[in-house]
Amino acid sequence: MATKKKPAIQKRTATKAKKRGKRLLLLLALIVVLWVLSLVFAPTEAEYLVHGASYISDLELPAYDDGEIVVRHPGFTLLYDEEHEQARWVAYHLTRDELYGTAKRKDNFRSDPSIPTGSAELADYRGSGYDRGHLIPAGDLTWSEEAMSASFFLSNMSPQEGSFNRGIWSQLEAVVRNFADSEGAVYVVTGPVLTDGPYKTIGENEVSVPNAYYKVILDYEEPVLKAIGFVLPNEGSKSDLKTFATTVREVEELTGLDFFHRLPDTQEELLETRYDTEAWDFSTFTATEKARQAYQSAAPQPKKEESGTYRLIKGTLDTVLLIIKRESRSLIELFIPRSQLKRAVPLLY
Repeated sequence: MATKKKPAIQKRTATKAKKRGKRLLLLLALIVVLWVLSLVFAPTEAEYLVHGASYISDLELPAYDDGEIVVRHPGFTLLYDEEHEQARWVAYHLTRDELYGTAKRKDNFRSDPSIPTGSAELADYRGSGYDRGHLIPAGDLTWSEEAMSASFFLSNMSPQEGSFNRGIWSQLEAVVRNFADSEGAVYVVTGPVLTDGPYKTIGENEVSVPNAYYKVILDYEEPVLKAIGFVLPNEGSKSDLKTFATTVREVEELTGLDFFHRLPDTQEELLETRYDTEAWDFSTFTATEKARQAYQSAAPQPKKEESGTYRLIKGTLDTVLLIIKRESRSLIELFIPRSQLKRAVPLLY
């Protein structure tokens, strides 16, 4: 009886093994098909780097450490530096539609109750000889009465020479507004350079007087992505603004800040290490009250756009597919020379 059972058991075992083998082959075939599809649908390096804009939450915010004083106000976010009694950076996203708001300037300068350690006070600036210089300018917040009012918190102020604040700095602010108008939207980070002290101080709270200020601007709208930085000394100047332009990376090295760190590494490297003043329109933005009202009344109904969630998923998927393609190529190039592989399988490039 036992000898009869043994062949039957062996037969069942062999049948199960064959079934497992078939399943493994099917799984392997499926993996191969998915791998090939990932190569087919993966973006090229050029498409990803130049046209790979996708939704990135808080893209404008520089990197910061836990415990640092980061405050969000309507229209902008800032990191407050208690040692210097002013913001180390102010960051925001500025769109074309926001430029044509009708909120009026309030000039209601006041301390910022959102700063847990207490912000600078009006008395610090009184009689100091320095302007209360906006970091995010009031002109960028005409779209909201609340945002306009928040721009006058002293956490958004820094001691600036009058000829600087009302001269070349004001000009740069108007040029940045024109960047947003011509490109559709830009990400902006601005603030004082606080790495080249010691500094003169003003007031009982000893507000530091910076030697220079910076702005970095990112255009993350298709069809062309680009970035540019500026560093200006805290003094009046008649020089062309373009002479103060530089790369975002150089501003990072000067300030010790890490801008646009949420970008994919390849994009961040590409955008932050080069700039081209000819790629930007350096006209100054102006809009009369009549022009603002006309823009608002003539503005077309907003078209249905991809949601932020959809763009986030799509951007993540593009990144994953590009990594699969890049790693597959690197692995195969271990056995096949790049020149031969490129001719044989152009899909990998």
